Amino acid sequence: MGGTFLRRWPLLVALLLGGASVPAVADLPERQAREALRVCADGNNLPFSNEAGEGFENRIAELMAEDLGVPLAYVWSPQVMGFVRNTLELRVCDVMIGAVAGYEFVQNSNEVYRSVYSLVVPEDSDLRVESLTDPLLQGRRIGVVTETPPLVPLRRTGATLQGYPLMVDTRVRAPVRDAIEDVMSGRTEGAVLWGPLAGYYAARQEPPLRVIPLVDDDSGAHLDYRITMGIRRGEPHWKDWINDFIDRRQDEIHAILAEYGVPLLDRRGRLLSPGAGDES
Repeated sequence: MGGTFLRRWPLLVALLLGGASVPAVADLPERQAREALRVCADGNNLPFSNEAGEGFENRIAELMAEDLGVPLAYVWSPQVMGFVRNTLELRVCDVMIGAVAGYEFVQNSNEVYRSVYSLVVPEDSDLRVESLTDPLLQGRRIGVVTETPPLVPLRRTGATLQGYPLMVDTRVRAPVRDAIEDVMSGRTEGAVLWGPLAGYYAARQEPPLRVIPLVDDDSGAHLDYRITMGIRRGEPHWKDWINDFIDRRQDEIHAILAEYGVPLLDRRGRLLSPGAGDES
């Protein structure tokens, strides 16, 4: 994948799905019986997953295993270049809990959740902006992960940018955590980050930081994304089961995500209030 891919997708996607794909093993039959739910995951990538089972994707995987009536097993791999190739493509695991809708190297399930980039600021900040075009951002020190969608509109508005790397080995670096720490220390006045990351890390500061989901942004940047589960192609029965699971357990999934501070959008792109149902 080249720079065009990295410019299109948010930080979560680049970390979860990084790496060029290789052709799937041809003509292998779809698994009809599952002795375990085998999940492809990063063992050090909160709030999504870790080996201690503390991420929201771990929690969703537990629901799936319970529903299937089988044990839960993980194949751990750092979510860097080659993650899909080294896990799902090798058939050592059968599902990625988080995959952006439309990602070409996996078969996508129906939507699991939809979220949006958000501005993180101190509670007493005057930067209560709802769009990356707001003149209040001009000259302000704002953190942003390089090659993510907010970068260009922030630059156009005249913000003074503090950049953080996009593609990292999660065993070594945590750029979003660094961005949050810079807001806490005053090195930056705010940061624009992918919603699940923004909500999780902001809530764990003392005092907590304010998270402003950019649902009313008018910069033209693509800031909201639908997140699905990713499976191999040629597995229609598995996809049907996963879609049915998502439909039946959607309220429980949304409740888990809300616990982690994930800004959730409905199917029309409007912010869901905690505990609110999704309207078609």
